[in-house]
Amino acid sequence: MTRLPATGSSRERTRGRDSRRRSVRAGTAILLALTVFALLPAGGCAGPGYYAQAITGHLRLMHARQDAGELIADAATDPALAASLREARAILEFGRDNLGLPNSDSYRQVVITGRDAVTWNVVAAPEFSTVPRRWCFPVAGCVPYRGYFARDKAEDFASRRAAHGEDVAVSPATAYSTLGWFDDPLLDTMLRYGDAELAALLFHELAHEKLYVGGDTAFNEAYATFVAAAGVRRWAAATGRTALARQWDARRLAMRDFNHLLAQTRDELDELYASGLPEPDLRDRKKAVFERMRSRYAGLVESSWGGADYFGGWMATSLNNAHLALMDQYQGGDCAFATLFKQAGADFERFHALASDRAKLPEAERAKWLKTGCDGFASGTDL
Repeated sequence: MTRLPATGSSRERTRGRDSRRRSVRAGTAILLALTVFALLPAGGCAGPGYYAQAITGHLRLMHARQDAGELIADAATDPALAASLREARAILEFGRDNLGLPNSDSYRQVVITGRDAVTWNVVAAPEFSTVPRRWCFPVAGCVPYRGYFARDKAEDFASRRAAHGEDVAVSPATAYSTLGWFDDPLLDTMLRYGDAELAALLFHELAHEKLYVGGDTAFNEAYATFVAAAGVRRWAAATGRTALARQWDARRLAMRDFNHLLAQTRDELDELYASGLPEPDLRDRKKAVFERMRSRYAGLVESSWGGADYFGGWMATSLNNAHLALMDQYQGGDCAFATLFKQAGADFERFHALASDRAKLPEAERAKWLKTGCDGFASGTDL
């Protein structure tokens, strides 16, 4: 997922019909806003060329938007696309009415990109560290990735980082968000999966509009991921999709196991990198750690997941520190938000208010809270 820089360190991003953001509609206004973002001084490493591709890519998406309702009503629209758009509309209404998510104009329009991904994110980490390199932007703060609308530009940047001896990972993103500052469209890349995956994606992105802490990827992703998971389970139950709910629970439990495996691997690598061994020995032992990870993963597939290879595509890549760093930013914190949801009595409005309170904590306190344990209940199913 690539996100446009958003203003503010911590605030709830809800948009009603009278919101001031409604005044920002025309392409010239968007271009002006993005140009201002690009001209602001930053302490990071992004130059004019990077901002230029971000502005150009954003404007192309905005100008390619088509009204979803008109496409649904058009007899010439592909039936599968029309069905997906109707499902997306129902999911958005459910999120608004039952999950306390914003009633914004996002995802009311659609863009047919004809691409495999809308953007590609580059993550880099030192050869002997699992801590990712961070890039700072004028408004969004510092984040552990750089997003590109063109795959070749992403791979070129990754190659340059690799030439400096860093581990790199290039990850495709199927969704794109401005965090509620503009009316984000549905993309054809978002409609290629099942209904549960579409619901999770929409709930996740609307959660970012609801609450976002500038510069705190771990908090933002943990919050949005939990909202998506709990929301999909409630949506599946409310729409009578009991089999889908069971499948979703199984995948959630598998994700918990997978996160544990990732954390175990990171811990082993961190201990190795702190050992002070010569670099040739570090490289050999680093390779052995990743081999153990693959072996443990195979064991999970066979013994715990009934042969379901949930994360096989990711595991098939040439894994390195950057891959672990990427997953670390987008996983974790589930227990903290599951505990908060329990405290809220499984009421989403109360949950969002409590989460907003946590977002206002000082950074160190917020990070400590995010490591809250689950107090003995299974985060994968007790939602």
